[in-house]
Amino acid sequence: MESSALQKMISLVSLLLLVMLICSHHVSSYSNEEAHALLQWKASLLDNHSSLLSWSFYPNNITNSSTHIGTATSPCKWYGISCNHAGSVDRINLTDSGLGGTLQHFLFSSFPNLVYVDISMNNLSGPIPPQIGLLSKLKYLDLSVNQFSGGIPLEIGRLTDLEVLHLVENQLNGSIPQEIGQLTSLYELALYTNQLDGSIPASLGKLSSLVSLYLYDNKLSGPIPPEIGNLTNLVEINSDTNHLTGPIPSTFGNLKQLVVLFLFSNSLSGLIPPEIGNLKSLQGLSLYGNNLSGPIPVSLCGLSGLTLLHLYANNLSGPIPQEIGNLKSLVDLELSENQLNGSIPTSLGNLANLEILHLRDNQLSGYIPQEIGKLHKLVVLEIDTNKLNGSLPEGICQGGSLVRFTVSDNNLSGLIPKSLKNCKNMTRALFEGNQLTGNISEVIGDWPNLEYIDLSYNKFYGELSHKWERCRRLQRLEIARNNITGTIPADFGLSTNLTFLDLSSNHLVGEIPKEMGSLTSLLGLILKDNQLSGSIPPELGLLSHLENLDLSSNRLNGSIPERLSDCSHLHHLNLSNNKLSGRIPIQISKLSHLSELDLSHNLLVGEIPPQIQGLEDLEKLDLSHNNLSGLIPSAFKEMLALLYVDISYNQLQGPIPDCNAFRNATIEVLKGNKDLCGNVEGLPPCKHGPAIYQQPIKKGHKVVFIIIFPLLGGLVLLFAFIGIFLIDERRGRTPEIEDGDVQNDLFSI
Repeated sequence: MESSALQKMISLVSLLLLVMLICSHHVSSYSNEEAHALLQWKASLLDNHSSLLSWSFYPNNITNSSTHIGTATSPCKWYGISCNHAGSVDRINLTDSGLGGTLQHFLFSSFPNLVYVDISMNNLSGPIPPQIGLLSKLKYLDLSVNQFSGGIPLEIGRLTDLEVLHLVENQLNGSIPQEIGQLTSLYELALYTNQLDGSIPASLGKLSSLVSLYLYDNKLSGPIPPEIGNLTNLVEINSDTNHLTGPIPSTFGNLKQLVVLFLFSNSLSGLIPPEIGNLKSLQGLSLYGNNLSGPIPVSLCGLSGLTLLHLYANNLSGPIPQEIGNLKSLVDLELSENQLNGSIPTSLGNLANLEILHLRDNQLSGYIPQEIGKLHKLVVLEIDTNKLNGSLPEGICQGGSLVRFTVSDNNLSGLIPKSLKNCKNMTRALFEGNQLTGNISEVIGDWPNLEYIDLSYNKFYGELSHKWERCRRLQRLEIARNNITGTIPADFGLSTNLTFLDLSSNHLVGEIPKEMGSLTSLLGLILKDNQLSGSIPPELGLLSHLENLDLSSNRLNGSIPERLSDCSHLHHLNLSNNKLSGRIPIQISKLSHLSELDLSHNLLVGEIPPQIQGLEDLEKLDLSHNNLSGLIPSAFKEMLALLYVDISYNQLQGPIPDCNAFRNATIEVLKGNKDLCGNVEGLPPCKHGPAIYQQPIKKGHKVVFIIIFPLLGGLVLLFAFIGIFLIDERRGRTPEIEDGDVQNDLFSI
């Protein structure tokens, strides 16, 4: 008995050892093949792969037994590699490892147990090999943020265990393969930010486990397949920023788990399906930037969990539903750039969590409801470009959170409410294009953070206040076309952050303060259409960043300051309709970026300086209605960008230059001069001759000629008289000679 039991035990131990030996052989075989495959791929990569230093065999002097081979060649402890219990590689995680190269030398067939691959955020390129379909056990594949190109291989449809597929931010092109519809275990599909085109395959409707679908930022076209409505487990759809057309499928109403639906920036058309109102879990709905039409469905107002609703930049019409006040979770509501009409619903006052409200660029009418004042969390309110009337509600910004406020281009009247003046967080306030009134000195509120305010095209009156210097962060100040009187305060020179100042079309008097030269950040200075007098301060030449200077239609006199040429970034210079005198300074030729120059309707004299050819970017030139004289410089031929020129009503003469601006000119921009000629209808033809193209003789040279020529004439006459006198004197002293002697003398000569 004991002998029999012992024999059985020995047999059992022998069998166990045999199994262990066989397993050890298989482990060794797996590990060895996988190690060699990984090393082969490593060798194909670019040199910079320092993260893979651990990928190597042990030293050669280790005993070459099966046990040691299995240990020595096992990649299980290599960087980014994990193995299963059998010692076979099942995970590769090399995300953000600085790898460069391709997958062409990766032996997919050597990894039968691989379930997880993440090589995202590297510099890998080339196509995704079709052999990737051999990884039959793969559950997770992330090749994102590389430079892979070409199409998505059809063989990816063989990975039937795949649960996560991320191919985002590569350069993949072509269509999405229908075969992806075979990945029935897939719950996350992310293909965004590639160059994929074609239509969304209807086969995606078979991915019954899908939770997240990210297709945005591609070139996908065609309609959205209604089959997507079969994916009842979907939580997120992000298919925005493509070229999708057609309607939003009504089958989307089946997606009861959906939390996010982003279809913006496409070319979708038709109505917003009322079935969207069935998506009770929805928190974010963004359909902006399409061609959607019709009314806003009332059913949307039942989505009580909605925090973001973007329907702007469509063709929606009709009123804003009063029921919108039921969306009490709403934080961001943007309905701008549609054709919505009617009044602003008073129920908006119920949206206590609202922070952003955009209703601009519609056809809304009536009053701004007082209930808007209840929105104490409101940060941005934009209701400009509508047909609103009445006054601004007194309660606006009671919560003190308002940062951006825009009501421009309406028919609003009355005063700016006190509550708005106490908005300390305000950075932008745009009131232009209304009929608002009040003393401009009282408009300024407690706005220490104000960066941009526009009060233009209203009925504000009074004088500019010194209070503007409180707004030390102010960058843009626009008060054009009001009834502002008085002078420009010198304190404006303290607002050194100003980049744009527009005080045009008012009744300002006095001189332009020289302190304006301190506004060295200024890009635009518009003071046109006032009653400003005195000379242009040379200190404006300190505005080295200035791009637009318009002082036209004032009463400025004196000469054009030479220092304006230091404004080297000027693109537009308009000094027209003043009383400027003197010559056009030759230094103006330094303004090489100037595209428009208007000096018309002044008292300028002298010649057009030939140095004007330095204005190589000039497109439009108006010198009309001055007293300029002389020939038109032939240097205009070098001004290739010049498209329009007006030199009418001066004292110019001679031929017009042979360049496009003059060749295309009409008599209207040339008439009223002294004696112009050229190939333009209404002008006489020029007389050909070399002298025609000579520049006029300078005034100083004329004076020299007037003095020298009479002197030379006098000297010639004097020498002539002296010569005659000497000849007569000689004849008187010579004795008479006989005829024969005369003949002899002649022959002797």
